[in-house]
Order: sequence, then C-alpha cells, then structure tokens
Amino acid sequence: MTQIIPTWETESQLVAQGAGLICGFDEVGRGALAGPVMVGCAAFQASRVGEQLPKHLRDSKMLNEKSREKLYSSLSSWPDLWAVGAASNAEIDAWGISLALGVAALRALAKVEQQAKEAGLALTSGSLQPSLFDEIISTDNLEPSVVSGAGDAKVPDVREPVDGADTGGMSGAEPLRVFGILDGPNDYISKALGSQHAPQIAAIPQMSTQVKGDAHCASVAAASDLAKVTRDRIMEELAQQDKYAAYEWQNNKGYGTKAHREAIKKHGPSDLHRVTWRLV
Repeated sequence: MTQIIPTWETESQLVAQGAGLICGFDEVGRGALAGPVMVGCAAFQASRVGEQLPKHLRDSKMLNEKSREKLYSSLSSWPDLWAVGAASNAEIDAWGISLALGVAALRALAKVEQQAKEAGLALTSGSLQPSLFDEIISTDNLEPSVVSGAGDAKVPDVREPVDGADTGGMSGAEPLRVFGILDGPNDYISKALGSQHAPQIAAIPQMSTQVKGDAHCASVAAASDLAKVTRDRIMEELAQQDKYAAYEWQNNKGYGTKAHREAIKKHGPSDLHRVTWRLV
C-alpha cells in the first residue's frame, strides 16, 4: 500500500486566513470495546508551518507498533504544545461516543491552553465574529485536560510536558488566533463546547474538518501518533493487572478481536468495558 506523506498544505491555508496557532486533533479508541477514548491535540505556531517534517511522520494507522513508538520519541518534543485528553468507558456509556469524543478533545485543548499560558503565549478565539463563547475566561480556573471520569471510572491523567516548547519570544505580543483541524467529517469538538461536562475554553478554535486529515495534515498526523501511543501504553499497563489479564489488552488494546470477545463471553465484562455496546 502506498503511504500518503502528510504536508503543511491545510495549515498553510489557515495561516493565510489569520491563524496564529494551529491545533491538529485526532482520536483513538472510538471503536474499542474497553478502555477510554482519547483525543490528541498537537499545536504549532504559524511561524512553524512549512518547516521540515519529522522523518517517517505518517497517519498512525499506517505504521506498525515499533515504528509508532520510534516516531513518538521525536514527536513528543516537536509540537510547540501538545496534550492527550480522555473520556472513560463510563462516560462513553453515559453520554454516547460523540459527546465523549468532544469532551476528551476539549480536555486536551484546556491543557494546551494552560501550557501556552506557562510559555507566555497569549491566545484568542479564532473566529473574528462575536459568539456566545467569545467571553474572556480566566485560564486560572481551567479544568484538567484529563479528569478522573464519571463515578469510579478509571481514566489515566495524561499530562505531557512541553519539552522543547518554542515560545518564539511571544510574551506580550499580539494574541495568537487559534484554529483547529479535526480528522474526519464531523466537528464533535464545537458541539461539545456548551456541555456541562466539558472544561471551559478561553480561546475557542475556529474549527475545520478534513477526511483523512491524519494522513494529509502534518499537525493531525502528529496528534494521531501521540494519542495512539499514549492509549496503547495505558492498555498494555492495564493488561498487567490480574483482573484484566484474561482480556489480553496487551495484544488487542481493547478492540473487539475474536480472542477478546471470547474472553468477555467466558468471564463477563470488566469495570473498564463499555457495557452499553455490543460486546459479544
């Protein structure tokens, strides 16, 4: 299969529209039977758009596990800012997958906003048109990018450092307009903004969607790999616990393989399974 090499084409178009900070978003775990759904956010200042891409940057689905891990090592210090947000299996059962994805994405974005503040970057909403969400909100009271989830649900706290973040001397400069690129045809991020479950976002991104954005857009491809490796590592760690060992998540990462479904038939669902889904 011929692999598509991501480019900065879409990001360049957004820079031409006034984007100062571009956030690529991609999800992982949407179709799994167990574990959280996670959304990665990889953010780049406009001045970075057009620079040379990391070697072997691709949609994470096009890479094997070893290649993803190797790429992750370089990607973790490549974006100016990045984070991965999660929604637990209990939250998915309670809210449905679409809202869970949106909340996970906004949890990641809230953490990116906090990182921007710590790096001295001033952000502002991407849209020039006033809207319900354009009020100035203090970032001092932002919720964490990943919370503990609903009830006793287990959601890992993914708080990645801003290793190598380039502030570009932006402290005190004109605020950066935030734009977002979301993989897929549906903007579940904007739809989640008004939810009581979502964190407050001070700088609302002007969102665009792109089918196969993880294959075509550099920022989305970065978010794809960061989210995929983060979630895979979590599922592998959980698989080491005795109560989850039978499901072999180290092999299937919570997806519905034959062996996983057979284990659910034999042992029943665990507290990390999405019980409103068809598990067997």
